[in-house]
Amino acid sequence: MKKNHHLAFVAAAALAVLAAGCASKPDNYYTLASPVAAAEAAPSTLGSAAPLYIELAPVAVPERFARPQMVVRQPNGSVQVEVLEQHRWAASFENELRDALASGIAGRLGALDVTKGGRQSSQPVWRIAVQLQQFDAVDGGRVDASFNWTLRRSDEARTVVCQLNLGEAVGSGMDAVAQGAQRVTSAAAAAMARSVSAARANPAATACTTT
Repeated sequence: MKKNHHLAFVAAAALAVLAAGCASKPDNYYTLASPVAAAEAAPSTLGSAAPLYIELAPVAVPERFARPQMVVRQPNGSVQVEVLEQHRWAASFENELRDALASGIAGRLGALDVTKGGRQSSQPVWRIAVQLQQFDAVDGGRVDASFNWTLRRSDEARTVVCQLNLGEAVGSGMDAVAQGAQRVTSAAAAAMARSVSAARANPAATACTTT
């Protein structure tokens, strides 16, 4: 009889664990990448007399963002942040940001991102190094971001230094926050693409500031 009671208890415990698992909320995954609008997209330069290559280094981000979980700040100027286990980026945030910026820049320039190869060593490439200084997201508030980046063509000595501050109002809910973050990332990619175009047009330029 005691054995039967033990088996019944184990079965009940297993059912409770299973029910809890079924009731738990599934993870929600988001991406920072977005298609480049047709009005902003440039035709590919590959196969032309002057193909354009870019190389975007891994993005440097504050340590608190180096994770797949979304990180949001509490409203009303609170110093508290919340790491959301149930709301995650499709990859670790720094990788998601790098991929979104690279595709956005390349699409607007008609360039090829050769970070993982794809060009001959004799062909010049624009090297872009991005540092994320700030990325504050508040549910029902705003997404504010600050970027610094440098540009250097592989066959030139000069380095162009750039800075950008961006902000987007967002609605309530993590979907709205993720969409705001996506818009901020797209705007940053557009500014970085413009900075490459400006540096190509002005060989003497060593600084740019986009606000």
